[in-house]
Amino acid sequence: MAPAGQARRGFSFQEDNLASPADSYHAAPLKIVEYPDPRLRAKNKRIGTFDESLKKLADEMFDVMYKTDGIGLSAPQVGMNIQLMVFNPVGERGEGEEIVLVNPVVHKSSKNTFSYNEGCLSFPGIYADVVRPASVKIDARDINGARFRVNLSGLPARIFQHEFDHLQGMLFFDRMTEDVLDSIRSELKALEKKYEDLTGQPSPENIDNYKQRQQFAAGFSRT
Repeated sequence: MAPAGQARRGFSFQEDNLASPADSYHAAPLKIVEYPDPRLRAKNKRIGTFDESLKKLADEMFDVMYKTDGIGLSAPQVGMNIQLMVFNPVGERGEGEEIVLVNPVVHKSSKNTFSYNEGCLSFPGIYADVVRPASVKIDARDINGARFRVNLSGLPARIFQHEFDHLQGMLFFDRMTEDVLDSIRSELKALEKKYEDLTGQPSPENIDNYKQRQQFAAGFSRT
């Protein structure tokens, strides 16, 4: 997730949804995956191995996040389809609190909602209003594999929900109203063309043919 206004259903516990060491293999340096790269919509596997490789990946994700002026980053945004996110609401190395969440699930979300002008590192330079619950209660594991439950509110809750959506293969414009989406449609089309020019392949998404993802309309459910 990018700071506002600056240019700056979960998975089952089936074995086939568990990440292998190969799923978390990465070559440095990590790079931000931009829309409409299909890795942003791919299924993200649960992590079952908590080792030095995972810690190194989390550290490198923080490096990428800070270098790109972000405040949150999910593994699929760097091409890793596993359930890992990092964030720091302050967005500055050495300040605030660095948070790493592995295999997070939403236990409960508030009925109260608020709108916020969100940005996303996978959508460079694009900002638009998104309505989300004001607070969430989540279950997760830390970088060492220890289970915990925590309540988040305000900006930390907003960042978590944005990154959690990424882990579900959901993008921030999936939660926008039609009017808000229309306001950034031309920018999304430009990213689709950029993808086609760089890859020589047709864009896997076409915002002109986009239909709201009804399964996400109700927000979160317990997973």
